[in-house]
Amino acid sequence: MTTEMSSTEDIIGRSEIDDFEAILSVVGSEEADGRHVVHSEYDSIFTWDYEKGSRPKLNKLYEKAKGAQWNGETDLPWEIEVDQEKLVREDAEANGGFGAGFDLTGTPVEHWGDKEWVQFGVESQNWTLSQFLHGEQGALICTAKIVESVPWIDAKYYASTQVMDEARHVEVFGKYLDQKLSGHYPVNAHLRMLLDDIIADSRWDLTYLGMQIMVEGLALAAFGFMHQMTRDPLLKQLLRYVMADEARHVAFGVLSLQEYYEGLNAAELRERQEFAFEAAVRMRDRFLQQEVWDRMGVDPKAIVPVVQQAPERGEFQALLFSKIVPNCKKLGLLDAADGWLRTKFTELGVIEFESWVDTSEEYDALASVPPKDRVLS
Repeated sequence: MTTEMSSTEDIIGRSEIDDFEAILSVVGSEEADGRHVVHSEYDSIFTWDYEKGSRPKLNKLYEKAKGAQWNGETDLPWEIEVDQEKLVREDAEANGGFGAGFDLTGTPVEHWGDKEWVQFGVESQNWTLSQFLHGEQGALICTAKIVESVPWIDAKYYASTQVMDEARHVEVFGKYLDQKLSGHYPVNAHLRMLLDDIIADSRWDLTYLGMQIMVEGLALAAFGFMHQMTRDPLLKQLLRYVMADEARHVAFGVLSLQEYYEGLNAAELRERQEFAFEAAVRMRDRFLQQEVWDRMGVDPKAIVPVVQQAPERGEFQALLFSKIVPNCKKLGLLDAADGWLRTKFTELGVIEFESWVDTSEEYDALASVPPKDRVLS
């Protein structure tokens, strides 16, 4: 995806990370037949070494995964009614009212009333859960690819359990959108670019890095934030189950790549750093919700820079990387190649999370707790 010593512009297509004009110029589209095809060439690896447990930590994770399966149809309280507008109003009241924290003077939403803000909240819910759904399908495809391409039998065993996990996540997010919310959104253009890059790359470890560490790591943090904020008991329970799986998935990536990356040279590690940086920026860009503003009839270029100026907005976006940064540090990616990724994460404003607990340790502490009772900080 990138070459050695690439510039920021080479990697993300712009020289300034916060160039909103460039970010918002990237727009998505849906194929007419409802399918999106990504070409990928990679080796499907058979291993004739069937010794189970040659990598004890992966074997332990595999055994935990077998006992942690749950049924999306029967283990969640689907009978609960969801009133989207009521939830939006309650969220607004808890946070000081609609538009609190923003100076909207002179913006296209300056004269919005409760009706417009409630509709925006509903659309935002639909958009957020839609992107979760699309990301989970990306994880499903990537994990199936890992089963084929990873050379270790213990990793193949574990990855096969994650394929089932991801299918279940697609199922429950799809059902929640269809039965409890009020509309779907297509995949965000920045998210689709990232998923395409991860799937198209032929190197198995970059599938791991892009999906297990970056996408799943951000999802774990985002799910945790939503779990704390939502007042919908059904969504809260759904997220609790999904988060238990996601922590195990990220731990799988850390345990697998830590061993592999110890054998890479500086140039190879720099490639992985650039991959991680691009993934971080793509995921950050997608949270601008430009598709929601479009649907509300508001030019995203006129409102997004204003919204981004709110202090809590930056804190929220930074917190989404609270799982990614310590995991990259554990993999040795922060300080490899003269600390290039440390510098880039500092520019993104997320380096403060480097000393937080990495997910492999976090999952070890939670592994004995039933999935329905796990809540990650």
